[in-house]
Amino acid sequence: MLTLALITLILTIAFAILFDMTNGWNDAANAIATVVSTRVLKPYHAVVFGAVLNFCGALVASKVASTVGSKLAQPEFLTGATFLAAVMTAPFWITFCSRRGLPNSCSHALLGALIGAVVASAGSFHGLKWAYIGMVFFGVLICPIAGFLLGNLLVRIITALFKHATPAKATFLFGKLQLLSAGAMAFAHGTGDAQKAMGIISGALVAYAWQAHGQRIPFHIPFWVRLTAAAAMAVGTSLGGWRVMRTLGSRLAHLRTYQGFAAETAAATTIMMNTFWGIPISTTHSITGAILGVGAERGMKMVRWGVGKKIVFAWIVTFPVCIIAGAIVVRLLHLVGIH
Repeated sequence: MLTLALITLILTIAFAILFDMTNGWNDAANAIATVVSTRVLKPYHAVVFGAVLNFCGALVASKVASTVGSKLAQPEFLTGATFLAAVMTAPFWITFCSRRGLPNSCSHALLGALIGAVVASAGSFHGLKWAYIGMVFFGVLICPIAGFLLGNLLVRIITALFKHATPAKATFLFGKLQLLSAGAMAFAHGTGDAQKAMGIISGALVAYAWQAHGQRIPFHIPFWVRLTAAAAMAVGTSLGGWRVMRTLGSRLAHLRTYQGFAAETAAATTIMMNTFWGIPISTTHSITGAILGVGAERGMKMVRWGVGKKIVFAWIVTFPVCIIAGAIVVRLLHLVGIH
């Protein structure tokens, strides 16, 4: 029988898949923009390369999914309506920013919408688990800074070690190495960002069991959820995200192969370290910070800070916009009987 609780679950899964796809085409640039801008791979080959490794990475980790699906709020406020509101809100903001070439944080769009939905459902901020909310905001602050510092440090080390290499040899060597770093970046993206949709769907399954059957089942991620989220991420990546790719690949700073290698390695390291601890971070924050750090090594004037300011503006407004939008959407869902 098609009940309202089941309809809510189906809609949540559908919108979670849509979110993963928008995440994929927005964040495709994060993994492959540098390898395209340095001409190591052609755009089409880079997109396929990124999609495959995104899929593989999405099947590996689970701590971030657990954080998103069960730990950010008290269980009674993680309902079908709150999860549905989050995945209905985030794709619209992601698409809005992507169409304007702004590398927006998909993770923080989703988390902001989920936080707003929980607050509206609870009627206050007391429904949130502040230790885990603190983890989210820690990720907001640390990722661009860590990416910048690691990227700047790594490119300085490379410059010192290979200062006597001819440009032709350096380009050839780091062109090959950049395939590894771009692959690591795409894989890391899958381990982190695909987890958000897995967490939403798995959390929605727990909420459905409680609403439909009065049974509180433990949070776990079914294998079909892993496959679904991984496939949606890969499809989204294969669709590209060409405006964002242009911004990250050339408009922030013009990168050479060794710089692309340094940026990707720094960003992938930042992502994997946070994913290991279950901190939902932004891939966009990490790679953009790394690109800025790498570009700044050649002099602050080599970075187009005007473009960087636009990106920072998109970061700053993402949380408040999505928190407010998530709260509004969950209230509208309540009005039509979805809880």
